Amino acid sequence: MVSFYFVGMTAKTQQILKICVFLIFIGRAWQHLFWDAPYRSFFWNESFLKPIIEGFFNTPWQHYATSKRTDYYIQNAIKIKGIIYGMAALSALLLTSKTIKWLRFPILIGGVSLVLLSLLLTKEKFYHTAQFFEHSIQFGLPFVLLLSYNKKLSKERLIIILKIMIALTFFSHGLYAFGFYPVPGKFIDMVIHIFNCTESKAILFLYSAGIIDFVIAALIFIPKIEKYALWYAVIWGILTALARTIANFYWEFPLQSIHQNFYQTIFRLPHGLIPLLVIYIQKLQTINSKNKSRPNELKTMTTS
Repeated sequence: MVSFYFVGMTAKTQQILKICVFLIFIGRAWQHLFWDAPYRSFFWNESFLKPIIEGFFNTPWQHYATSKRTDYYIQNAIKIKGIIYGMAALSALLLTSKTIKWLRFPILIGGVSLVLLSLLLTKEKFYHTAQFFEHSIQFGLPFVLLLSYNKKLSKERLIIILKIMIALTFFSHGLYAFGFYPVPGKFIDMVIHIFNCTESKAILFLYSAGIIDFVIAALIFIPKIEKYALWYAVIWGILTALARTIANFYWEFPLQSIHQNFYQTIFRLPHGLIPLLVIYIQKLQTINSKNKSRPNELKTMTTS
């Protein structure tokens, strides 16, 4: 009975991981297919590409940078990336121990693409290190999903990996809210819109939230306290994901508001779901340990 329960737990854990990875990929697919992504920061990087464009392709940089054809190719490259993310999302849902040989490749490509996307977002933010690590859950989870099918991966090691990703995400997010880096205007606007408060109160709210992010990033590693810290991470992760849609929703054009912003909520939902997964795994570990101790208790009682 104990071994059967353990197998079920593994399958359920992987199912939750698959859903989280699906949300990340499908959210990014939505973004790339219908909106925009920061690839121009690479393709219009004069210091890096000018020698290649003018030397190898024998094309003046000004002509390349202002050409409508260049922009057309960039737009199509973004949409192709969207298709890749869509394929990775579907692969994540269909992934099993039997299909992993064929479906891991789209997931790997999607995961690498998320790392590159995070690097481009970091470049846009003047190479702030926190901007990259704020996406730790998003770009790390596809690789964790594939790793979960490795029988050598213990539950303890999986929990540690997930906790590190949670801590990096929350700590990095906190650096912006706290004001270590310039507080993003969109953060302030979201708080003002949701709470209908002044700018100074919004900044104070973000400052306080940033401090709590730092504390949570540490507390999730401390036994007996970690459960409460993880529950906070669940609530705060889901709320900050929903805020992307709520703060930018307008009754005058509801469908357009949702279409323009809901994808940001989708790929951020795992920021709250992964802490919930850690709570779930730890709870099942506790139950499993109690189940294992019962045969010993029965044996002792019989001997007595």
